[in-house]
Amino acid sequence: MSKPVVTKPAFPPRRGWPGRGGGSWPRVEAATEWRGTSGQVCGLYPFSVGSPAPLVGTPLGPHLATGDAVCGDPISWFSKGLIANPSVFILSKPAMGKSTLTIKMLTGAAAMGHIPLVLGDLRPDYIDAIDALGGQVIRLGGGRGTVNPLDPGHATKAARSIGGDAGRALAADAGLRRLDLLVALLTIWRGDTPDRMHRAALERALAVLDERHTDPLPPILDDLLQVLDDAPPSVMAVTGAATPEEYYREIKALRVDLLSLAAGSAFGNMFNGQSSEEMDLDRPAVYDVSATYRSDTSRQAAALLASWTFGFASVEVSNALADAGQAPRRHYLLALDELWRALRVGHGLVDQIDGLTRLNRQDAVGQVFISHTTKDLRSLADASEIAKAKGFVERSGMVIVGALPSSEFEPENLGSILDFSDAERQMVTSWVSPEGWGQDGNHAPPGRGKFLIKVGNRPGIPFAARLTRAEASLRNTNHRWADLQQPKEVSR
Repeated sequence: MSKPVVTKPAFPPRRGWPGRGGGSWPRVEAATEWRGTSGQVCGLYPFSVGSPAPLVGTPLGPHLATGDAVCGDPISWFSKGLIANPSVFILSKPAMGKSTLTIKMLTGAAAMGHIPLVLGDLRPDYIDAIDALGGQVIRLGGGRGTVNPLDPGHATKAARSIGGDAGRALAADAGLRRLDLLVALLTIWRGDTPDRMHRAALERALAVLDERHTDPLPPILDDLLQVLDDAPPSVMAVTGAATPEEYYREIKALRVDLLSLAAGSAFGNMFNGQSSEEMDLDRPAVYDVSATYRSDTSRQAAALLASWTFGFASVEVSNALADAGQAPRRHYLLALDELWRALRVGHGLVDQIDGLTRLNRQDAVGQVFISHTTKDLRSLADASEIAKAKGFVERSGMVIVGALPSSEFEPENLGSILDFSDAERQMVTSWVSPEGWGQDGNHAPPGRGKFLIKVGNRPGIPFAARLTRAEASLRNTNHRWADLQQPKEVSR
């Protein structure tokens, strides 16, 4: 009986021909993946896959859906035309990684030649990172450091060096910032904005002080009080007083408030005397205001506002020197954390902060705003101020949201500023779930370190922030509890 003829299939099976010499292989390796531009890989169709996010800027972490790298920061995306404003607003519940993400952007900015500035570190979260970058730590409050609100900083020297109309404009801007800071500090202390007459009196008194002052050191609040007490004619004129007695009655409340700032009864010794340290324009810097963390909210807001004012003033001087060809062009990335603390304190502060932060595109700086939710911005009493506060988010080139409750997407909150799909809302709200129970301390909340980048009405880019080993060593806000996490041997 003849054997049946076995015909082989025309093509080998999936793992190759079995048997001797067949070349069967039990395990098939995954194909190697390569990354390239559309101009390089267009001929490989259909084996090329489009990337869901631009590979521009600081590496942040893997895409939650594809695993591809997600990169981004406000300066890099603005320079490539991806966003219209070099700023980012980060919103998330506490302890979900906002500061960690900001540190990644700051270190990335430093690696690209930009100068990171942290204008007010309350907890503190950024000191170790700035110190590791060779930066400057300027301490303020709690007996650790003082800032003189009448100190023009680098502006006076730079204005003389530049000269001409540009120098005069820089000096005038410095004078206006000085006045605005004084009015803001008085607003925080009083709870409402000084009236127009008191502001005009302050402005005239500062002008008289500049004419009188001959000391090489800047004037201090005691010097300003002396000018008010002297009742110069130009100051009396704006009060409408006909006699010195009437003048002193008109400025009595203003004088008492200034005396509270000068004597330290308002905000401690933060503004009582000469500035302890001047910011270096060529180095990363952080204003350490952590000494005010356990103080009342007004003292925290005053420290933050002073940090913001002097930080933006230093950037303004740097730009003026560069425009005059007397210094290299520097680009800064400014981080403003705990924005809500200053907004809640007093009526009129929104206008002060709005004026500080509105010119970032012209000033060649990137900005990182950090807050918890837009409800923080809606906690103001005045509807017009609420609209201005929400404008901080609306003007941001990119918005990064972390774990947020479902109420945040209602029309009066973030939902009125950005469009989120149902899938995006479900993803962001799912990150709010609490951490699991466990004894090893490794049960982090599911949303920690997870974020969604939104630019206008584009689909969001979800990613998980990943720290390098060096970055992780700079980000431990629980270091004082480390001895409880590592059991110690007890000698017997």
